[in-house]
Amino acid sequence: MMRPFSQSTLKLTKVAGAVSATCELSEAELSKIEISGLTHNDSQVEPGDLFIAIPGANRHGAEFAMSAVSKGAVAILTDSAGAAYVQGIPVLVVADPRRVAGNIAALFYNEPMRDLSSIGITGTNGKTTVSTLIYQIFEAAGRDSGLIGTIETRIGKDAVESSRTTPEATDLQALSAVMRERHMRHLVMEVSSHAMVLHRMQGAHFAFVGFTNLTQDHLDFHGDIESYFAAKAKLFTYEFADQAVINIDTEYGARLADKTELPVISLSRLNPQATWHFAEIDTSGKQVHFKIRGSGGMLIESSTKLRGGYNLDNLLMAIAVAVESGVDPVDIAAAVPALSGAAGRLEEVSVGQSYSAFVDYAHTPDAVSNVLESIREFTSGKVIAVLGCGGDRDSSKRPLMGQALLKGCDIAVFTSDNPRSEDPSQILKEMVGKLKVSEPARVIEDRKSAIEYAVSLASQGDTIAILGKGHELGQEIAGKKLDFDDRKVLAQAIAGVK
Repeated sequence: MMRPFSQSTLKLTKVAGAVSATCELSEAELSKIEISGLTHNDSQVEPGDLFIAIPGANRHGAEFAMSAVSKGAVAILTDSAGAAYVQGIPVLVVADPRRVAGNIAALFYNEPMRDLSSIGITGTNGKTTVSTLIYQIFEAAGRDSGLIGTIETRIGKDAVESSRTTPEATDLQALSAVMRERHMRHLVMEVSSHAMVLHRMQGAHFAFVGFTNLTQDHLDFHGDIESYFAAKAKLFTYEFADQAVINIDTEYGARLADKTELPVISLSRLNPQATWHFAEIDTSGKQVHFKIRGSGGMLIESSTKLRGGYNLDNLLMAIAVAVESGVDPVDIAAAVPALSGAAGRLEEVSVGQSYSAFVDYAHTPDAVSNVLESIREFTSGKVIAVLGCGGDRDSSKRPLMGQALLKGCDIAVFTSDNPRSEDPSQILKEMVGKLKVSEPARVIEDRKSAIEYAVSLASQGDTIAILGKGHELGQEIAGKKLDFDDRKVLAQAIAGVK
């Protein structure tokens, strides 16, 4: 975990009072103890820390409390079950340590997200691309910014690989404090539905929150689509934000715009009643030329190398947020042609071949359909697509993804994604279901072989799409993460490298 260079201290009495914690020590005794940091991870404990022991799916964080003490933790915050693991150190007890961790961290770091003009983006698809585009616009306009998301965490020009889409609450507040210390003007981040349910956003606050769309995903975690929507919608309250930016072209976007208590800036690809909408889209050239109408009738005209209607939606949100954040529209129009979007999102792989080849992270039925539909727009020949479904995740979307693959391309190749602990052949059976997969379409379990087969079918004017893993650098099989980069494997296959 990255921490700010200069940190203050906080008396344990103030921590206890802020979250209504109980403790066997008296208030006078607690007032003599100060914390100089905090974390939920015992491996990240530094001397003087408060260790927040959170119950997990398999083990209680308090099982690691004495490890934290050995590294210098001066107090533990946990629930009553966790307190039983701790001896010889002050213990603050609360009903739900996960729920209060973010509030304690925000208190300790003095609410850094409010000093950064922070922007949070949520939705099933598009979070990474929208966040990256906003970050790129800010950087082009000379506004040093931080970025937190699925692929990476950036502080200005410095970048590290992200371990999850949205960090745990203690890490998020620490990262925000580092960004403030380094004089970043903005923080742009992805907010997952898991983060909302697991209270990682407690203590967070945004100037703007954006909603891209909502389609089937993560139902293994949320149970049903309405619970999934409710998790997203919770971000659009005054507890977490000042203003909402919502794409109203989908059912859930329109519902959220009506439901939220926040002031709404609406977005639409075609609806001229939306605050921000496209007035003109020309896809006839190598780049997409467009005109956008915004607040007060503002007109922004530019062109982009990003393809597909969903990417135009992503770009519209990025432009709207940037303008509403005070960036000069003239600067935005000048910057847009150079914007590249996020890694592994319709990312082209070219080694001089006569056909096109792309890698994309699409891993929901809707995303698969959208990507293939977009590729179809600029492909004169065949669309050849390779796709698998991940293990230990929402299995109900597998047949839907198989249908989207078969319907959206000319030649479908069904393969493995990240099977994790599941049997890859069983995942493929669920994905294919009752679909008729006949030559040249195939089911090839080994992902490398599937990619090589797709390449063997391609000729001039065709487009190959390798879907599902995007930017990922590994493949998780039976508890092991093996090196695997779709972009590298695809390039080697095209070049004939064995």
